[in-house]
Amino acid sequence: MNDHLDWWRTARLGMSLHLGAYSVAGRGEWLRSGEKLSVEQYQPYIEAFDPQPGCAREWARLAKDMGAGYVVLTAKHHDGFCLFDSALTSYKHRHDVVREYVEALRAEGLRVGLYYSLVDWHHPDYPAAGDRQHPLRHDPASPARDARGDWSRYVAYMHGQVRELCTNYGVIDLLVFDFSYWDFVDHAWGAAELVRDLRRLQPNIIFNDRMSREGIKRTQPPAWVGDFDHAEQDIPRAAVRNEVGQMIPWESWFTVSNSWCFSPHDTHFKSAATLVRALVNCVSKGGNLMINVGPDARGHIQEAQQAPLRELGRWLELNAESIRGAGPADLPKPEWGRWTQRGQMLYAHLTEQPIGHVNLPGMRGKIADAMVISTNTQAILTDYWNPGVQTFDAPDDIFVNLHSNVAGTYPLPDSLDTVLRFRLIDGPERDAQLAMWRERFAAATARKPF
Repeated sequence: MNDHLDWWRTARLGMSLHLGAYSVAGRGEWLRSGEKLSVEQYQPYIEAFDPQPGCAREWARLAKDMGAGYVVLTAKHHDGFCLFDSALTSYKHRHDVVREYVEALRAEGLRVGLYYSLVDWHHPDYPAAGDRQHPLRHDPASPARDARGDWSRYVAYMHGQVRELCTNYGVIDLLVFDFSYWDFVDHAWGAAELVRDLRRLQPNIIFNDRMSREGIKRTQPPAWVGDFDHAEQDIPRAAVRNEVGQMIPWESWFTVSNSWCFSPHDTHFKSAATLVRALVNCVSKGGNLMINVGPDARGHIQEAQQAPLRELGRWLELNAESIRGAGPADLPKPEWGRWTQRGQMLYAHLTEQPIGHVNLPGMRGKIADAMVISTNTQAILTDYWNPGVQTFDAPDDIFVNLHSNVAGTYPLPDSLDTVLRFRLIDGPERDAQLAMWRERFAAATARKPF
């Protein structure tokens, strides 16, 4: 496994930006495919696309405010239009958006990521006829998928552009490739050669698994498979594992609305609570969360997209220790929320308002020092509120509440997710804790004279 993933695992949260000529239309980044537009029909969007100077600084500040550790920008999407100054094509924006972007990120201390589509609907050597999504798939004059001589020229072009991105912009921390399908997979992309170039030009770079399909789940995956499993609009039900049960790195990629790029008609923006809980969900299973925003054609991000991200950032600023560098706890999911763990610190994420004291299943004698992170106040570890009478829960359970009336119900300090920190204990300290709880229970249930 790539040791260079350490920073990525520590960050746990990233931001991505889908920006391109399709942002002018506001009807989706697959506009050419969905509406079967020719290059000529798409050209007005190319000409109208005009991100303003300084917009990259806005993106970097937003990413910093939301608590992201890294950002990914679409250097080239499926339409083939480049936001970087490629010497291999004239199909590029008149300004080098990627250069401004990487400089803005570095000024904020953020890791630099670039998205690059393996697919290219503009390049004349990318086969179209019979394809499942090429805009000219039904055009009888389109190049056929079996024209492998043309295909080799396309692969050389694609490799050349990736080399440009890895040579002309300083250190690139992350590459997101998109995507493999049918027989366009692995060796068809010249993946082994491409990865050798990546490692030579950017020795510390990490990249996702989309030059392959399911290869990352092999026990010994080939080098071109990638460093992490990358799913979009989905969080797995459990930690992601390879074919022999070992946990592997993964990331879920979600849109802040229901659209990847700017869409003035999509107002279904996710709330801060949804984003916080999605992040906790991912971390509790050993994964990362990347949240995508869609700037408009001038490079600006709607306030409605920004607002929940900034609120997520405020929550993360208070509760970062339960997320950054944290991961799964080897415990079943509790009914009130989720667990995360970092070293000897165990974190209870209370996402549901409890009634009375909160059950911590199986934790009797295993934890100490309960604290509410966001308020830096002590919580109360307690036995059953009515020992000797209360019989619902298991003998090895313990309980916690926010105040000393442990039967009471108190509003959670943070409705997004109130995080409690416990210190895990073992050995003699655990034995002492168990003895204390036994003594307390005996004293509370002892028969007393009237």
